[in-house]
Amino acid sequence: MDYDPISVALKFGFLAVLYLFVLVIARSALKDLRRTTAPAPDATGFHAAPAFAESPRRGPDGWLVVERGGGLEGGQRFDLIGGLSIGRSKDADIQIDDRYASSLHARVFSRESRFYVEDMNSTNGTLLNGATLQGEAELIDGDSVQIGDTVFRLEVQ
Repeated sequence: MDYDPISVALKFGFLAVLYLFVLVIARSALKDLRRTTAPAPDATGFHAAPAFAESPRRGPDGWLVVERGGGLEGGQRFDLIGGLSIGRSKDADIQIDDRYASSLHARVFSRESRFYVEDMNSTNGTLLNGATLQGEAELIDGDSVQIGDTVFRLEVQ
């Protein structure tokens, strides 16, 4: 068998490029797996656990209070610890009976001691204080969130 040296060189070159590509993908995936919002890792790649004596920094307490609609009782309060999803689906934290609501319509959550509302790409949109919400926006005490005919008010303490 007579092999052309150029053909052999091209085959080995292709294999080298292929292995380099796989190596780059593997390193990128490993970086993504290690990435976190926690404090920087030590030399081992692991993160230090917080001391038991430290108490977590708590922000203000917040509630979503039903103003009207959605098959909910007016004045009903929902605690915002851990965030809430709102929609018609049984998977939603606050299930509403509103023909203008999507299955998972919006979510309300806290970040760095502040509260936010986010429209989850719903069909009919979400109103924040009467204005159409695009993406997410910060909430302040007394703000009104409307999904279809259902209205909630934020209470912060």
